[in-house]
Amino acid sequence: MKKILLYLFLLLSFSTRAQYYLRGEIKDEKNVGLQNARIFVHTAKTYNFSGVQGSFGIVMNHLYDSITITLDGYESRTLKIKSDVWQSIVLKINSATANKFRNKLISVTKDLKQSQRASWFTSDETYFQLVENELVPAKDFPNTGFSLNVNKASYSNVRRFVNQGSVVPPDAVKVEEMVNYFNLHYREPQGKQVFNPETILTACPWDNKQQLLFLNISAKKLKLDSIPPGNFVFLIDVSGSMDMPNRLPLLKAAFQLFVKNLRAIDTVSVVIYGGTVAVWLPPTSGAEKDKINKSIEELTAAGDTPGESAIRTAYQVAQRTFIKGGNNRVILATDGDFNVGETSEKALDELITNQRKSGVYLTCLGVGMGNFKDSKLQTLAKKGNGNYAYLDDIQEAEKTLVQELTQTMYSVADNVILNVEFNPSMIKQYRLIGFDNKKDALADVTSDLEGGEIGSGNSTIAIFQIEPTDENVLLQNTSLSDNLGTLSIKYNLPNDTTHYQVKCSIVQNYKPLDQVDRELKFATAVAMTGMKLRNSRFIKNADWALITQTAISSAAPDNYLQQEFLKLLEKIKKVYNIGKKKKKGSYD
Repeated sequence: MKKILLYLFLLLSFSTRAQYYLRGEIKDEKNVGLQNARIFVHTAKTYNFSGVQGSFGIVMNHLYDSITITLDGYESRTLKIKSDVWQSIVLKINSATANKFRNKLISVTKDLKQSQRASWFTSDETYFQLVENELVPAKDFPNTGFSLNVNKASYSNVRRFVNQGSVVPPDAVKVEEMVNYFNLHYREPQGKQVFNPETILTACPWDNKQQLLFLNISAKKLKLDSIPPGNFVFLIDVSGSMDMPNRLPLLKAAFQLFVKNLRAIDTVSVVIYGGTVAVWLPPTSGAEKDKINKSIEELTAAGDTPGESAIRTAYQVAQRTFIKGGNNRVILATDGDFNVGETSEKALDELITNQRKSGVYLTCLGVGMGNFKDSKLQTLAKKGNGNYAYLDDIQEAEKTLVQELTQTMYSVADNVILNVEFNPSMIKQYRLIGFDNKKDALADVTSDLEGGEIGSGNSTIAIFQIEPTDENVLLQNTSLSDNLGTLSIKYNLPNDTTHYQVKCSIVQNYKPLDQVDRELKFATAVAMTGMKLRNSRFIKNADWALITQTAISSAAPDNYLQQEFLKLLEKIKKVYNIGKKKKKGSYD
């Protein structure tokens, strides 16, 4: 009897001490592993978390138990489990989050399916894969829309590659940013109008069967003596990767140029990150220029790159010194190489989307080469309701932060979207040049259009390549006329949720290319260069000689930037002729 009791005691003791190892993985509906999902074990009342790829392993006291899985943005799940069985758990994104964080398009034509393109890699630099806009039949798809913004980073980044004697990665080329780098054909709005829209129709130099339609949107200028006070937070990357002449030293010189224009009513703070995050300079009046410049000059580079926590800190500083009715802005300066905290474009997207609710804008200044993260900075600027520039030298810094200060730092309209409804009796087919979408956004069926920020005194040009109908061609030689379509601009005023709209007709005002404003002809040369660098299939009939001729005949002799472009063209031709091969897709 004693032996039986001892056996039962040992059996009971073993069963209470028995342990099982529950293993499994947690993924979303696209089969992507979900990190940091919280796993609550009901009987033990303990919490565990999933790993990098969504995998987990938990020591369990019971063979049968139940667990609850929770993760921000996803629907929670409670399920009964058997501890010795592998668990494959799928979480569904909740509807509110799906709508809030879904991919955003730059341009969209309703119901039109787009093609895809191959990837391109260059060292450790990252660029979004872009899909070039197609020719669209106006009869089937008369409506198209796209986002306007003042980003100009692509041109100076392209210039950096060419000056190094390097071929430019196609995805680094954004044609609309190259064209709008020059702020061409500005026509100031009248009275209290925010925008002055103008449309111009001319010949297409690389295809005599088609035409170019220019949409020129000029934004009002803020008077320098009446611009609102600024609350600027310089968020400066001082990590080890910034320890190169074209990175931190360039940024220090750039910010010191910016400080020269500060007023006593402006406030500057400096937050740094490199190893640790710190408020390097507390809020300081713009009148104390020597103090601000001294703090900037003393910066040195070292450590890793905790970008996520630095961004949070900068926004907190901006919110503590928030100026109601002022220009509240974080200015992030970095090579974009975040390696601590949230580092993916998606994670940064969500972080900045939450922060923008504070009414603080975000301007991104990119520097560096080799590990430059264009995709990250583009995401941050877009989601931060701000803009993005690339500084390849001190001249570009002066252009961005001094000469074009109000264009870069002072917004006159937010969430700007331009919509065009074409008249199929006048337009057979059309193609928006530039404003190309990210590949991931096109692949996501939930993607929608997101507007951009327009700064004071900006001229934004969009170019359509169109094929006129026979009726259109006939009307060009008569006194009769019909509109090509309707243009509408939708926008909000800064820190205002009210929606405004401006509409105008796209008139038939065709002129040969040599008879339109020379700045529009110059814009044509820049657009052709961008398309050529992207190896666009829509410009196969144009060679570098035609592009150069168009540029030389239109560049203003007294305009430094336009003359610099002519020199850049010569460098481009040398770079691409060196590597020229007689094969499909090679450059002429």
